[in-house]
Amino acid sequence: QVQLAESGGGLVQAGGSLSVSCAASGGTFSGYVVGWFRQAPGKEREFVGSLNWSGGDTHYSDSVKGRFTIVRDNAENMVYLQMNSLKPEDTAVYYCASRPTYGTYWRWGQGTQVTVSS
Repeated sequence: QVQLAESGGGLVQAGGSLSVSCAASGGTFSGYVVGWFRQAPGKEREFVGSLNWSGGDTHYSDSVKGRFTIVRDNAENMVYLQMNSLKPEDTAVYYCASRPTYGTYWRWGQGTQVTVSS
């Protein structure tokens, strides 16, 4: 059974950079869309961005566009969320998830905490 696991969260100062990763164990991302989501305390989970593993195309929410980048490592079967120019409002638990090309996100990781200090 495929499982997703995030890592790389931590504490960073505003304006800094951080990269979090998503690994798939027991399978690959091939044929799937990998999405990144985040949830801040007291707020609903929100979409951050996604990567279509097959085509490589990416999409981002307006709140992170130009600052965050999703990249993949085919050899390592990993997806990375590279975050630059971080703001305190980026503080949240970040989750990766996967879905078929035409479907809903149904496989989720456990999340990793990202905290941006002002």
